[in-house]
Amino acid sequence: MNAPLIWIGIPLILAILLWLPSRTKVTAFLGGISALFLAASAWFIPIDTAIRISDALSLKIAVSIDILGRQISITPADKPLLALLYGMAAIWFFGSSAAGIARRLVPLGMGILALFIASLSVKPFLYAALIIETAILIAIPLLSPPEKKPGRGVIRFLIYQTLAMPFILFAGWLLAGVESSPGDIELLTQAATLLALGFAFLLAIFPLYTWIPILMEEASPYAVGFILWLLPSVALLFALGFLDRYAWLRNFAQLPAALRFAGLLMVGTAGVWAAFERHLGRIMGYAAIVNTGFSLLALSLLHDSQLSAFFLLMVPQGLGLAIWSLSLSILKLREGSLNFKKIQGMIQQYPIIISGVLVAHFSAIGLPLLAGFPPILALFEGLAKEGLFTASWAALGIVGLLTSAFRTLAVVVMSPKDSTWEMRGSWLQNILIGIGIVLILLLGVFPHLIYPILVNLPATFEHLSG
Repeated sequence: MNAPLIWIGIPLILAILLWLPSRTKVTAFLGGISALFLAASAWFIPIDTAIRISDALSLKIAVSIDILGRQISITPADKPLLALLYGMAAIWFFGSSAAGIARRLVPLGMGILALFIASLSVKPFLYAALIIETAILIAIPLLSPPEKKPGRGVIRFLIYQTLAMPFILFAGWLLAGVESSPGDIELLTQAATLLALGFAFLLAIFPLYTWIPILMEEASPYAVGFILWLLPSVALLFALGFLDRYAWLRNFAQLPAALRFAGLLMVGTAGVWAAFERHLGRIMGYAAIVNTGFSLLALSLLHDSQLSAFFLLMVPQGLGLAIWSLSLSILKLREGSLNFKKIQGMIQQYPIIISGVLVAHFSAIGLPLLAGFPPILALFEGLAKEGLFTASWAALGIVGLLTSAFRTLAVVVMSPKDSTWEMRGSWLQNILIGIGIVLILLLGVFPHLIYPILVNLPATFEHLSG
C-alpha cells in the first residue's frame, strides 16, 4: 500500500463509480462521505511509519509510487494539506444536491481534485502542468453541460488556462539550465518572466480575469464557485512548490514587489467594478478575484509571516464561496435570474437563503465577528507596515465590495408593504445554508477552532516555513 494510491488512485476510481447512483441525494451523500473519509485518513493514518495491527502483522504506507518512470510522492508533511483539501471538498459535495448539480459536480469534482493533488506530488514537476491541463479539460463538462452550447465564459476559461501551460513548461525547461548555471542572470530573468506569465494566466491575474464574471452569468454558480475555490488554491500551492524548490527564486529581490503589485491590482480593480454591478453572480465572481488578490498579498509578506498569513485565508475563503455560491444557485434555480430587478424584495420569500448571500459577502469583506475578519485583519496589519499607499489601495477594494454588499441589501429588502413573509426553498437547502451561516459566525468568534488544521500546513514547504 502506498500514499498516492490512497489519496489519488482511490479518488479517481470513486470519480467513475459516483456516476452510477441514479438519485442526486445519494450521489451527494456518497461523495461527501468519501471526501470526509479521505480527509480523516490523511489526518490520522501515518505515512512511512509501520502500523502494528497484531503481533504477527504490521502495515506500512509507502511514500511514493512510480508510474511510467515518473514518481508521485506524498510525504508525512503533506498530510494536513490533504486533510484540508478533502475536508473542504466534502462541504462542496454535500451541498451539491441542494444546488441541483450533484450528478456532475461530485464525480467530476472528485476527479479534478485527485488530479490537482497529483500535480502537486509528481516528480519531475514539469509533468504537473500537463496534469493541471487535464483537470481543466475535465472541468469543461462541469461548467457547460453536453446538451448546452458553451458560452463565452467557458471558452475564455479554457483558452486562458491552456495558454498558461506553455509558459510554465518553457520556464521549467529553462529552470533545468538555471540549476547547472545559477550565475546566469539573463537565464534567471527569462525563467522568472515565463513563470510570471504562466501563473498570470493560471490565476487569472488582472487583466486576465474577464472570464470569471461572464462565467458566473452563464453557468451554475455552484459549479463556478467550486472551480474558483479549487483552481486558485492549487495554483498558489503549485507556485509555492517552485519557491520552495529554487532558492534563487524565493530570494529574488523583485518577488515581493511583483506579488504585491499583482495582488493590489486584483483587489482594487475587482472591488471597484463589483460596486457598480447589478448581477449577484458577477458580484460573487469579483469577490473571488479579490480573494485571489488577498492570497497574493499574503505571499508578498512571506519574509515577515512565512506562510501563516496565506494559510489563514484558505478556510474562510473556501467556506464563504461555498455558502455564497449555494445560495445563488438556489435563487437561480427557483427564480431564473440573479439580476437586481428579479431578486428585489426576495428576503421575505427566501430569508435564510438571502441571509447566506449577505453573510458570505460580508465575510469576504472582513466584517468583524465573521470568518473573514481575523485573516484580513492580520493581512492589513502586514500591509500597513509596507506603506500607507499599499494599505489604502487594498482598502479601496474592500470599500468597493462593501458598496456592492449594501446595494444588494437595499435591493433584497425593497418589498411592497403588503407582502408577507414566507420560507421558500426545500428543507435541505435551508438547513445547509443555515449550517453554513453558523460556521461562518463560529470561525469569526472563535478563529482558534481551525488552528489544529493550520498549524502544520507550512511544514509542507520546508524552505519557506521559517
